[in-house]
Amino acid sequence: MRLARPAKPRDVHRLPMAWNGLLHLISGGFAFACVFPFLFVVVISFTDENTLLEKGYQIWPADWSVNAYEYVFRTGDQLLRSYGVTLFVTVVGMLLTVAMTTLYAYSISRRNFKYRKFFSFYAFFTMLFGGGLVPTYIVVAQMLELKDTIWALILPMSLNAFNIFILRTFFQTMVPTPIIESGKIDGAGEFKILLMLVLPISLPGLATIALFSTLSYWNDWFNALLYIDSNRLVPLQALLMRIEQSMQFIIQNSALLNSGQSREMLRSLPQETTRMAMVVLATGPIVLAYPFFQRYFVQGLTIGAVKD
Repeated sequence: MRLARPAKPRDVHRLPMAWNGLLHLISGGFAFACVFPFLFVVVISFTDENTLLEKGYQIWPADWSVNAYEYVFRTGDQLLRSYGVTLFVTVVGMLLTVAMTTLYAYSISRRNFKYRKFFSFYAFFTMLFGGGLVPTYIVVAQMLELKDTIWALILPMSLNAFNIFILRTFFQTMVPTPIIESGKIDGAGEFKILLMLVLPISLPGLATIALFSTLSYWNDWFNALLYIDSNRLVPLQALLMRIEQSMQFIIQNSALLNSGQSREMLRSLPQETTRMAMVVLATGPIVLAYPFFQRYFVQGLTIGAVKD
């Protein structure tokens, strides 16, 4: 008598090939829809201005041009200097933000810390109420005397209550208590426990805070508008804003003058393509830096979303 073979168990986690291909196609289309706008901005920045005015936006323009970048780079050494200021502010500010946020968040995450509730409320209160622009300016510019210094671009943004609570939740959720207790048994102090035991397993949370602070410092222009007068300390975003304002000034004054020379100047000025070139120059480096944080970003951001 021939025995029937037992039925092969069905893998519930495996989709049929048709559905698998369809879902990959949908995911790929969604990813392309997210990336395409930035790629299109890059194409427009290399498009000839007259071609753009005559034929509109095209995925593959008829005439290519680098006039927009030439117009931006006419600032000479100032553009490179502004890039250097922004890089310095971003790197130093990110490191300072991660260090300060880690110390604050780890302290209020420890249940045996006597003043944990007070400092948690102290940080939370700043998320609801602020002193305002004028008191902030008085503190930074007059009391701390940071006016027209590089630290005026770093210190006002170095500590953020939102980042504190993200990292505090990470420590409470992902750092097991037995690890801290084992460090105490071995005679380690609080700083040694933090540096040797807690931080090595907290890379996702630290990378999330580092990415948030990097984006904030790189895109900041408002502090430069308030506190910076010297051209040697102007960051990239503030410089691009000045270029945009000067271009608008030329356009408005050329429109008022009804002469052939003014019309020729207005026609030769790369208006739209310059704006796109400034977007590329401002966002390109930070887009290239994002993949280094991406592997930790999702895990660190979703900490605390699911409770056991």
